[in-house]
Amino acid sequence: MNRNRDFEGRRILITGGASGIGLATARMIADRGGRAAVLDRDRAALDRLDITGVTGHLADVAETPDVEAAVAAAAVEMGGIDGVVCAAGIDHQEPLARITDAAWARSIGVNLTSPMLVMRAALPHLAGAGAMEGAGAASAVFISSAAGLVPLKGRASYCAAKAGVVMLAKSLAMELADQGVRVNAICPGAIDTPLFRTSWEPTPDPEATLAAIRRRYALERIGTPDEIAAAVLWLLGPEAGYVTGVALAVDGGRSFH
Repeated sequence: MNRNRDFEGRRILITGGASGIGLATARMIADRGGRAAVLDRDRAALDRLDITGVTGHLADVAETPDVEAAVAAAAVEMGGIDGVVCAAGIDHQEPLARITDAAWARSIGVNLTSPMLVMRAALPHLAGAGAMEGAGAASAVFISSAAGLVPLKGRASYCAAKAGVVMLAKSLAMELADQGVRVNAICPGAIDTPLFRTSWEPTPDPEATLAAIRRRYALERIGTPDEIAAAVLWLLGPEAGYVTGVALAVDGGRSFH
């Protein structure tokens, strides 16, 4: 398949799309002829977006009114939605004894509740695309984490939320199949994003911390946002038309190493 314009006519909604994996995905979709509407709560990052075919919408994806308004605006802007990528996420490192109710709720809200809110708002558009274009033409990809497969010490809320994202994808894959909508999850390992950098740069010995992180992975390196974006586009596209309910580990071997 010629990949130069293989997303021509596709209309993809991306949460967390102003940086990291979400931004890499938006850029790759645009490069291949598609359109993307990105939702993010970082106004400055949205203002910096300068990619033909990509527009930004200010939204806190853990808040229902924000999500519903942004999804509706994106659907009008693009003339519909036939793909969703839920890439918004926050880290939360704290031992159990110090976790506050508010911190727990925020971690679960952004990492787990937000994909549900986005899918609920986007479903009429996705189901319509699935009905018009054929079974499996509409697709959603949730960005989970290797931490949703293999736990990390001191990251209870993050690990629980990301494991929940995997089961949310599987459950919705079963529920939405007869509406022509495929749903899958990707479980990235350590990826060089602003979010990942917050896990090691503030430590007393950043280089030692980063080296220890690399040793968790069979490939002993940090992944790139483009490597995850490539997997996202495969799951969104027709070559993955028979794939639904999968949790794809793109993690340098973390989940088995």
